Amino acid sequence: MMYLLALAVSIGLTVLGQFFLKTGSLSKSEGLRLFLNPATLAGLFSYGFASLFYIVALKKIPLSIAYPSVSLSYVAVVLLAHFVWGEPLGLRQGVALVLIISGIALLYKA
Repeated sequence: MMYLLALAVSIGLTVLGQFFLKTGSLSKSEGLRLFLNPATLAGLFSYGFASLFYIVALKKIPLSIAYPSVSLSYVAVVLLAHFVWGEPLGLRQGVALVLIISGIALLYKA
């Protein structure tokens, strides 16, 4: 159970990393200042910590299950982008998200 929790935390931190990277990209900074923007740095740190939790998860969860599970972050990021930044979410994207979730559910049922 701890390993599934580690995987879930890794996925959550990945989503948080995307949120911070997008937030940092919206600043008026350019070049090195954009990279050193606090939001950008927070995004990079989120990815670093996500990797640490992912490594813990891989101790017991097969890679063939863990790696596809990370695609749940795609679902969360698309929804985050839609609700936070008003990015469009059309029918095709919605169907794609359902397919991703369905695929992961099938992996866990196998």
